[in-house]
Amino acid sequence: GAQRMAAELGIALVTPDTSPRDTGIDGATGDWEFGEGAGFYLDATEAAYAKRFRMYSYVTKELPYVLGSHFPLLDIDREGLCGHSMGGHGALVIALKNPRRYRSVSAFAPIVAPSLVPWGRKALRHYLGNDSKAWREWDAVSLLEMRRRFPGTLLVEQGQADQFLEVQLQYWRLDAAARAARQPLSLRVHAGYDHSYWFIQSFIDEHLRHHAQALCD
Repeated sequence: GAQRMAAELGIALVTPDTSPRDTGIDGATGDWEFGEGAGFYLDATEAAYAKRFRMYSYVTKELPYVLGSHFPLLDIDREGLCGHSMGGHGALVIALKNPRRYRSVSAFAPIVAPSLVPWGRKALRHYLGNDSKAWREWDAVSLLEMRRRFPGTLLVEQGQADQFLEVQLQYWRLDAAARAARQPLSLRVHAGYDHSYWFIQSFIDEHLRHHAQALCD
């Protein structure tokens, strides 16, 4: 139902895929945590993936060009980022890497420190190689530790009943890093909510209002 609120607020929703498709790359299919199931919104540097797995460039360069060329958007330069889980990781990282470009950012149950958790380490090793120093540029907590800040408030929603909370998500790392970096963060943790669609549906209107306030100002 997010489209209804977006229409009322006068903003467009753009929902890109998580990764390229039909790549023909050995090992890129059949695993929902990796490859064509999860591109992790970065630009891969490892030879097997570097040509096709460039979701960061897709989101920041190609996609806005396509939107501006084919859709009647009034102001293509007013952009915000929102994502769930791996997409939440992407939203936070892209915003922190481009603080003057995006006006708003929010995330539902994001992977905040992928270089420290199994989902992220699995993907980053394949896409970027074994040097963990290279992973820091694609890790929201690491970016904050390097004093990369977003001028607005990061809005993050997390359910306490999320089955991935303790092992994969670990929102408290983001909270600590934001406090240390003096990054404004609105972290809202809710009892009883898990990682599902219903969690997003419950709070998406509030996130859209958060974005509209910045985008339509």
